[in-house]
Amino acid sequence: MTLTPDTPKKIIILFGVYDADASIWGEMTYWIGARLGMRHCSLCDITHSLFRAKVDWKERQAELTARFGVEFRAFHRDDQPDAVRKVIKGAYPAVVAQDEAGEFALFMSSAEISSCGQSPSSFFTAIIGHLAGTQKNPWAKTDT
Repeated sequence: MTLTPDTPKKIIILFGVYDADASIWGEMTYWIGARLGMRHCSLCDITHSLFRAKVDWKERQAELTARFGVEFRAFHRDDQPDAVRKVIKGAYPAVVAQDEAGEFALFMSSAEISSCGQSPSSFFTAIIGHLAGTQKNPWAKTDT
């Protein structure tokens, strides 16, 4: 089922999927390719600095859970849940929402993620906008 404005449901989990693989080889080839300008993942740029997760992103991720009751789980192309894979259909990076009924739907496209630049705060603001229904996903409302 695809969520629509006619079927508002509370989002409980967001699945962010990087345009990279989780294996050691996948991580190495992405890291080297990104340094050489041959690989790019806008979600990676938002959540990670050169060697580790950005402190600002960790804070925003914790705030998302504490204030809005929404967990953000990050995956790579090769370790994402099958239900998420079916929604993304190879268009990485992306964010998929799971609602309280267990349904999955695209929450943010690659272009929407890219529009946040490398800023965890901009990404967080975009997520909150979607959750509040002020952007392109009016069905994704929370009780705040």
